[in-house]
Amino acid sequence: MRTFQMHLLEADKVFFEGECESLVVPTTVGQYGILAGHSNMISAVVPGVLSYRAPGKEWRTAAVSEGMVKVEGNDILVLVDSAEYPEEIDAKRAQRAADEAKEAILQKRSVREYRTAQANLARAINRLRVKKNAR
Repeated sequence: MRTFQMHLLEADKVFFEGECESLVVPTTVGQYGILAGHSNMISAVVPGVLSYRAPGKEWRTAAVSEGMVKVEGNDILVLVDSAEYPEEIDAKRAQRAADEAKEAILQKRSVREYRTAQANLARAINRLRVKKNAR
């Protein structure tokens, strides 16, 4: 199978760089699959499950937050605020974050605080989903 170079970068570090055979990213229009030779594109990434397969390896999944993906030639750049493999996710911490975000939403403060709480809740729920499905 043909490969492409993938760069998956978090806000503060490199999460993964290397050759890939296939990549699936969560976008505003659903899960979007990318293979070598894909046409050039840019898309928003939404909180969800990102999956990729390196040559000769098993599929890897990660919980990702919002960001963007850019395909140019045979080079894929994924920029996200955060990314975590299932084994790195602390389920208790993620559940606490979800509970705190739900409480903040109920308090109905400013529009900005409400949207921040919604984003925090989406991230926490996504982390819990990825952790649960990895078992």
